[in-house]
Amino acid sequence: MRAMLYEEPGGPEVLRLVEVPDPEPGPVDVVVEVAATALNRLDVVQRNGWFRMPGFELPHIAGMDVAGTVVAVGDDVHDVAVGDRVVIDPSLAGVDDRSVLAGRGDLFGDLGIIGATVAGGYAQRCLAPASHVHAVPDDMPLEHAATFPTCYLTAAHALFEVGGLDAGETVMIHAAGSGLSTAGMQLAKHAGATVLATAGTDEKCERALALGADHVVNNRTADVAGFAREVTDGVGVNMVFDHVGTALFGPSLFGLGVHGRLVNCGNSSGDEATIPSLGYLFHSGIRILGSDPYRPEEFGPVWDTFCQGDFEVVIDSEYDLADAAAAQEKMLRSEFFGKIILRP
Repeated sequence: MRAMLYEEPGGPEVLRLVEVPDPEPGPVDVVVEVAATALNRLDVVQRNGWFRMPGFELPHIAGMDVAGTVVAVGDDVHDVAVGDRVVIDPSLAGVDDRSVLAGRGDLFGDLGIIGATVAGGYAQRCLAPASHVHAVPDDMPLEHAATFPTCYLTAAHALFEVGGLDAGETVMIHAAGSGLSTAGMQLAKHAGATVLATAGTDEKCERALALGADHVVNNRTADVAGFAREVTDGVGVNMVFDHVGTALFGPSLFGLGVHGRLVNCGNSSGDEATIPSLGYLFHSGIRILGSDPYRPEEFGPVWDTFCQGDFEVVIDSEYDLADAAAAQEKMLRSEFFGKIILRP
């Protein structure tokens, strides 16, 4: 099969389209013919060598968000069949010991992730445990399903499992043009929260409004903390959903009200942050919460919500697998809104 891989860290030139052996399923595995793979920023930062997940090895085939059609099943697979249209849960927590991909389920250690630590969807076929594929409705395009896994599970876990977001609360969500934030905004609105969105351009702010955000602001030209205070009549927001990190950490804290929660699940602008006022932190009872990996049992319910709910699929652009380098460079320049799709 064809696959886009790299054998050493570097710029887009290290990506090579090559022929590799087809994956072979273990007794409880399936092989999926990839119809679409959605890009994530991790694809780029691991390729560049800026960051690596524990357990990452070279050579590497990226692609965590994968949807396609099952073309082979292991001997002990009985609830998934050849021809099934599926989306893959990329986390390898909770994998049966008989799987080729078993032994990588440590949530707080070397957690295996399809497309992050083992071969993923930048290829014509992808191996997955049968327990980690979920049926795609007949009327849903497979490229729509590919926008779901990483973004929606990361956002849902951070907002609800970690942050405890409730109906009637206010949440400020940064980087509104990212796939993670387009998912987070829609999940928060679906749950009955008021959504404040920030983005780096006025155009992205307008698009966030069209997705359902209640209030928006350009985070490069405006006072983000002041915006949060103004919209909430001086009270401050209940939660900040942050995967930007360094650039907006201080304004995020000052935008929170009493007993507010800053839930962090990313560091796209840097890995260090300064708490600008410990006095404000302890006097106001502010909580800073790191969002850990989601659990296997969370995937199905969030997938059902996505399938049954009125969520808008936001696809920025599509590329052929051979043009993966161009797709990744577009992501690195932040010249996108929503998800970028590869079609092997």
